[in-house]
Amino acid sequence: MPTALLPIELPEWAWQRAEVREALRERNVGAVFRHVQQYGGLSQSRIATAVAMTQARVNEIINGRREVTRLDVFERIADGLNMPDDSRKLLGLASARDTHHVGRVFDLAAFPEVVHVYSTQAAASEDIRQLAATAQQLDVLAVRGLGLIGLNDSLLRPTLARPERQPEPRVRVLLLDPESPALAVRAAEIGESAESLTGGITLTEARLRELSGICDLQVYRYRTHPTWRVIRLDGTMFVSAFDTGWEGHESATYKVMETPHGPLYRGFQRMFAFMTETGIRTV
Repeated sequence: MPTALLPIELPEWAWQRAEVREALRERNVGAVFRHVQQYGGLSQSRIATAVAMTQARVNEIINGRREVTRLDVFERIADGLNMPDDSRKLLGLASARDTHHVGRVFDLAAFPEVVHVYSTQAAASEDIRQLAATAQQLDVLAVRGLGLIGLNDSLLRPTLARPERQPEPRVRVLLLDPESPALAVRAAEIGESAESLTGGITLTEARLRELSGICDLQVYRYRTHPTWRVIRLDGTMFVSAFDTGWEGHESATYKVMETPHGPLYRGFQRMFAFMTETGIRTV
């Protein structure tokens, strides 16, 4: 099969660039095509073949002489460019896996908060580290937090020591209270003894006390059943869920960015604030 007949494959980072996301949000197909040319090194004819248009029509769209307004054309463009689901949502389309199901399609371009979904925390680790290295506000909601911030080689701990000219970060950590009934429930869910889980939490607290000299640190205990695992780095959150049989870092991790009207980021931020207000401060 000729290469021109295959769906276009842009690198994942290209779809995450701010200018591409803005073009998708505004449904500016001309700008999208130009970015596809720039980041994919593709000709107008290559794009035209992929989205089932003539090269002349693609040229008109790129040069602003024609606009795309029909939903079925947006769908064809998204399919031809092989857009990831978060890019489709910015364009106001359903995810690719939902396009064959009957149901109402909402204009998700108004709520572009979830910008990426990683299969696990490990898949998101490089993105998290890069943001954590310069973040001024770091919030962590975990069960014991050893892999996030408690150990020397944990995900966030190495990013807290900043150069002298950089202000020290403000860090808040929420850990499960070992004295709450929720601890025994969570331990049973993951097949671990309550003593072992308690030991991990107290170790994290002890190791966090060592950080008081390099950052503005607050550590709290909460008593509710663990549901969400949250890492907030300024205006970006990485959210995953606890469930029976697996830890939070093993579940899908959602990258949620603060937007003017999006409810998800604000909802998680509100939840975190309430848990600190009602929690017991230990550090």
